[in-house]
Amino acid sequence: MDRREALIAYLLVASALLFGLASRAADAFGGSWTLHRSEEQGKVEFTLIHQQHGHSSSHESAWPLAAFVGLDTSRPGKQEVKFTITRDAGHFDCEGYLTNGEGAGVFHFQADSKYSSEMNALGFTGIDEEKQFTLAVMDVSLNFAKEMQGEQLEGLNTDKLIAFRIFNVNSAFIHELRGAGIKATDCDKLVALRIHGVTPEMVRFLRQSGYQPDEDQLIAMRIHGATPEWIEELQKEGYNHLELDELIAFRIHGVSPEFIQKLQSLGYKHPEPEQLVAMRIHGVTPEYISGLKLRGMQNLTVDQLVSLRIQGID
Repeated sequence: MDRREALIAYLLVASALLFGLASRAADAFGGSWTLHRSEEQGKVEFTLIHQQHGHSSSHESAWPLAAFVGLDTSRPGKQEVKFTITRDAGHFDCEGYLTNGEGAGVFHFQADSKYSSEMNALGFTGIDEEKQFTLAVMDVSLNFAKEMQGEQLEGLNTDKLIAFRIFNVNSAFIHELRGAGIKATDCDKLVALRIHGVTPEMVRFLRQSGYQPDEDQLIAMRIHGATPEWIEELQKEGYNHLELDELIAFRIHGVSPEFIQKLQSLGYKHPEPEQLVAMRIHGVTPEYISGLKLRGMQNLTVDQLVSLRIQGID
């Protein structure tokens, strides 16, 4: 049986179990789970699937094996399992089946009765049953809430704590950014920096190159692919002192080292940055220039080439 067939079988088992256990406490959130091996040492790929009010939510990530109290994934063959996952926000009681360390089953979540009031005391409000379930899934502990509160962040609230856990924004990431010279106090920007892959190494490279990037510029650079490696390639072509906004414009409009090299081979040794962008915007390609040269139109300036293209002269 391959993994896909096994997963289908596991889910069928989970559905049957969920139906059989439906008489449990009405205030407990329930759903199904699946578990697979992970390439990360000491972890498993664990998924929680929850349905309520006609909507389904699924959370999958690598969970540490130590979090599964009562579970032994090393046993070969098929086994019935029961285990518990305990978080500050509540605990998940799980049961089901594993075959050679992989399987599925059902869970019931029981919220911790003190968690909401303790979070409220810290200033994190708006925690209803559904949100407390999400806080438990994402392991938003009281210590994590206090830790983030101590970072003096702007816009920090309960939802931001969840987003931080989803995208792995933590004190180490914040301190590394600050150490590299970034303010790193705005919650939304911290999440965006993480989503788009802005690293402290990238910030340090830019600062060592003479730039003073802000968070918005860093995010825009990552969105459009203005990487340190790409910047170094441009520098080899003689573009050593471009502004960050010019670098972003280059990426948006397709001004590449290859494009510059082809222009140089046609006699255009070092066009200004705004000229390069204008050429790309208006479709002044190396092929277009070569075609004009073949028709006897030699030694045209960049501005003349752009003007001809704008006028539709092919």
